[in-house]
Amino acid sequence: MTTQLPEPVASFVDAVNRHDEQAFLDAFTADGFVDDWGRVFTGRDAIKGWSDGEFIGAHGTLTPQEVTVDGDRVTVLGDWASTHANGLSQFTFDVTGDLLDSMTIREG
Repeated sequence: MTTQLPEPVASFVDAVNRHDEQAFLDAFTADGFVDDWGRVFTGRDAIKGWSDGEFIGAHGTLTPQEVTVDGDRVTVLGDWASTHANGLSQFTFDVTGDLLDSMTIREG
């Protein structure tokens, strides 16, 4: 375990913390998805709709505390702070090349 984020997760977290919606969306594959506690949003339009209220639109920031890498899967345990939700959360990313196939959010 480390706090060093590998690419493309490092750039993704940076985009989120800058509230850069375009870089956030561009981090996903065309058919990528977000699984937010069992609610699944597939494709950039659906991800944007979710994010507008609960992620980028909620001025969220993620402060990584622990990072685990297992092949193409990167798990980040970190402090999430936003106007929508706050607290320790686990973000699991499936990576293909320099893009994210998925981001799954669960309790940390």
